[in-house]
Amino acid sequence: MNYDASLLNYFLNASLVVKCVMIILASASVFSWAYILQRKFYLQDIWKADKKFEKIFWSGEDLSRLYSEGRHRDEIEGVEAIFHAGFKEFLRFRRQAGATLELVMENTQRAMRVAQMREQDKLETHLSFLAIVGSTSPYVGLFGTVWGIMQAFRALANVQQATISMVAPGIAEALIATALGLFAAIPAVIAYNRYTNDIGRLMNRFDAFQEELTNILIRQSQHNPAPAAQLQTVE
Repeated sequence: MNYDASLLNYFLNASLVVKCVMIILASASVFSWAYILQRKFYLQDIWKADKKFEKIFWSGEDLSRLYSEGRHRDEIEGVEAIFHAGFKEFLRFRRQAGATLELVMENTQRAMRVAQMREQDKLETHLSFLAIVGSTSPYVGLFGTVWGIMQAFRALANVQQATISMVAPGIAEALIATALGLFAAIPAVIAYNRYTNDIGRLMNRFDAFQEELTNILIRQSQHNPAPAAQLQTVE
């Protein structure tokens, strides 16, 4: 019995349910790779932007000037977004009459935590999809395989003498579904774990930066309190 063992023929000769499973898994794989590449480039840009900003920040640049320069850009991300949120809140509360340093720093830290949560939400975009694909694709593929094998053995019920050549093509078609499930799941799981680790490292950097900025603002407030008019001009 001649049989064309190409993937296209496996798909064409499969049952309707197995075909649907294959289409779902192939689509999930395509979207997964698109999100994997998008997250890869996005996280690389965030790392580069953070290193560039921290280099300027620790070079001794005046914080008010650094804040003013960032306000003219359309979008800021990462550590710089946390800095702008915290410094803006610091300026706003510091010029209020009767505001104690403790109250000012409490609101500054709160603003930075909110900004960090926003940044974390942007960093984790599409990761939930990768997690879903990585955890469910093998089971979806297994479902297609089990269904295909059931159909293959059901077809044998109408044959008086069964041979391996009659069973093998149907089982091979069904096993393609499992292979596609693994093909979709493995990259998604690897990318999810890698990006989760990278985001965790970024969060640690954000936490450390918040503590460092808080200490700097406290020292500046204690040794060089700025007049309200100057703060108004900066903001």
